[in-house]
Amino acid sequence: MQELAPVNKIMNLPIIQPLNQSAMQFARERQNQLTKPAGSLSKLEELSIQLAGITGKNIPHIKNKVIIVMAGDHGVVAEGVSAYPQEVTPQMVLNFLSGGAAINVLANHIGAKVVVVDMGVANEISTDDEKLIRRSIGLGTQNLAQCQAMKREQAQESIQSGIEIALAEISKGADIIGTGDMGIGNTTPSAAIACALMNVHPEKIAGRGTGVDDDGLKRKISVIEKSLKVNKPNVNDGLDVLSKVGGFEIGGLAGVMIGAASKNIPVMVDGFISTAAAMIAVTLAPQCKDYLIFAHRSKENGHALMLDWLNAKPLLDLDLRLGEGTGATFGISLAEAACKILSEMATFGEAGVSAAV
Repeated sequence: MQELAPVNKIMNLPIIQPLNQSAMQFARERQNQLTKPAGSLSKLEELSIQLAGITGKNIPHIKNKVIIVMAGDHGVVAEGVSAYPQEVTPQMVLNFLSGGAAINVLANHIGAKVVVVDMGVANEISTDDEKLIRRSIGLGTQNLAQCQAMKREQAQESIQSGIEIALAEISKGADIIGTGDMGIGNTTPSAAIACALMNVHPEKIAGRGTGVDDDGLKRKISVIEKSLKVNKPNVNDGLDVLSKVGGFEIGGLAGVMIGAASKNIPVMVDGFISTAAAMIAVTLAPQCKDYLIFAHRSKENGHALMLDWLNAKPLLDLDLRLGEGTGATFGISLAEAACKILSEMATFGEAGVSAAV
């Protein structure tokens, strides 16, 4: 096998600093002084401490919330791996833009802005809506069951685009970013990424996605198995895995994670597709892992194993499997609550309450 140059040298990935230990220590000590038994708010306390470390602020605040929804299509739908036709992808993008999708409702509920990006939708998106960010790398990927999904240069471009989009939103004031996706068939490349990096059989990872029947699930498992044999992704090179069996929106989301981490901004990771993107991001830039918060455990088969591989503890388990960033909205709400507990709750001294000895 040809030796590959380190991907960070090729892509010039931004530098990601370790978490701020001083801020974490301050937050930890303050949590222990608040008017409650120490540790009684459990994951909320841990979350506030992590957010302090990410932001470098002793008492972090979350105000400007952004959900970045990236859309892309996949040539592998030709293998019959989805219950929906590819035409649904641009239709849903228009739905996002008009505010009619689940992510719009839930984003409004928490006061978050939704940013919609075309990373490579196969069919025309008929709109002049300026809210749509057009960063299309191609009209969908190639059929990964027959050949590699994209060129290495396209994989690199998808990640760089994600970094740039994250940095643009941060420059406008975003202080937390949630990840979302749209793309008919995208659970197949996501499962293929996980199978490659984890070295497990597709039966353990592949799920029903949009709702395929038993025959569809068997076909999907077979397609993923074939894609790994045909493409032989190099598991030590995240860019190779992405190019061989990934998707444009998956690469874009990985870039969002890396870009946000480089600016000390927390990323709330949604479900199955976003977690596959996180696996790519962590393979390329291991230090970004500490900046990722995993919103929930999806109902999709294999998601729990992917979270275990990342040593990630999801905040919620609601049996969600929609994507779009819907799960991330609930996670962002919890992150905001965790920050408010740390900043607004009185200490024993402030409240004149006797602390336990």
